[in-house]
Amino acid sequence: MANVNELLEIALSEISNVRPSEIFLLRDLFKGYEWIRISRSDRLLLGTLFLNYVNTVNNEVTPIEKTSSGQQRYTKSLIGEGK
Repeated sequence: MANVNELLEIALSEISNVRPSEIFLLRDLFKGYEWIRISRSDRLLLGTLFLNYVNTVNNEVTPIEKTSSGQQRYTKSLIGEGK
């Protein structure tokens, strides 16, 4: 299994497959069987790293509300829009 930094790179590369204005969860950027093979502790750390990256570096993805189960939801900005 890849380490958390490698998983973050995978998630960031998958953002290009998300359509503008589409709402998604971090787990949506992985195939189902890949996501469940990541340990819970690594998934939590990955979520923290992804949110931090989105808030500080990436202006293409915006965090929105959390789901009822506490998962952070994101949306991809329209082309040419920042935060």
